[in-house]
Amino acid sequence: MDIQLKSYKKDFQYSYSLGVFPTLELIKYKREETLMVLLSADSTENEGVIKIIELCNKYNIKFEINDKAINRISKKENCYAIGVFEKYEQKLNSHNNHIVLVNPSDMGNLGTIVRTILGFGIKDLAIIRPGVDIFDPKAIRASMGAAFKIAFQYFDSIDSYLNTYNHDIYTFMLNAKESLHNVHIDSRKPFSLVFGNEGSGLSDEFINIGTSLIIPHSDDIDSLNLSIAVGIAAYEFAKKTV
Repeated sequence: MDIQLKSYKKDFQYSYSLGVFPTLELIKYKREETLMVLLSADSTENEGVIKIIELCNKYNIKFEINDKAINRISKKENCYAIGVFEKYEQKLNSHNNHIVLVNPSDMGNLGTIVRTILGFGIKDLAIIRPGVDIFDPKAIRASMGAAFKIAFQYFDSIDSYLNTYNHDIYTFMLNAKESLHNVHIDSRKPFSLVFGNEGSGLSDEFINIGTSLIIPHSDDIDSLNLSIAVGIAAYEFAKKTV
């Protein structure tokens, strides 16, 4: 693979983990996909960087001091480590609960969602195209490396997803038929929580797909931020399925 150490582009066959902690998570959970690690000359006494070097030596992963490449790839100051990894394909676990994002458009939100759902025990994420690139370093960084611990899969349409996985479907909409607080869950069957994008949410066609739910909130706002909504829903469903 021809690796050019420059700013990320979506058509690259590889991507980057920006920062010490995401790079540690990369090596721990996607060791086979880790191609190399770049380190800053100012970081050699950093505790996390010392751990990265130990892991690279243990697993025979190439690493080098290369401040110029780090500055080209990362626009943030104090980026002491960057992992370079090969992109990979995955399929979701049909027995697990899923989060489904329809046309997500914000990389920061996507990364935050990945980190949040993992915190509530959901490890499978479906993304309905068009949707942002989960391999984008901004999404990886926002997830704090949690993206390396979950399974994610892209689908061309919601129908493609529904035809692939037989889950109980819960769509989150402002004109929903039920409140999140009142929903009853059949713990014998996995569920999928479906959310629209940051701007327009889910279209009206989703009202008849599964059970539509609303997260109650005051009239002082028109809607919740997507990552907040996903976090609330994941937490409530986690409580109900314990």
